[in-house]
Amino acid sequence: MTPKYPDITVTLTGQDGNAFAVLGRCREAALGAGLSDAEVAAFMDEAMAGDYDHLLQTAMRWFGIR
Repeated sequence: MTPKYPDITVTLTGQDGNAFAVLGRCREAALGAGLSDAEVAAFMDEAMAGDYDHLLQTAMRWFGIR
C-alpha cells in the first residue's frame, strides 16, 4: 500500500510507544513538508479516532514510516 504522502517520512523506530510522541512526530513532519493546517487537522482527527493500533495504521496510510 502506498501512503497518501509517500515523500513525507516519519521515524517511529525507537519510540517508547507513547501516542502523543507519535502524533507529535507525524504533525511536525507534515507541517515541515508544507501540508496545510486543514490537512494536518484531518490527519490528527483520523489518527485520534481510535486506539493506539489505529493511530499507527493511520500514520502508515498517510506517511512513509521508518
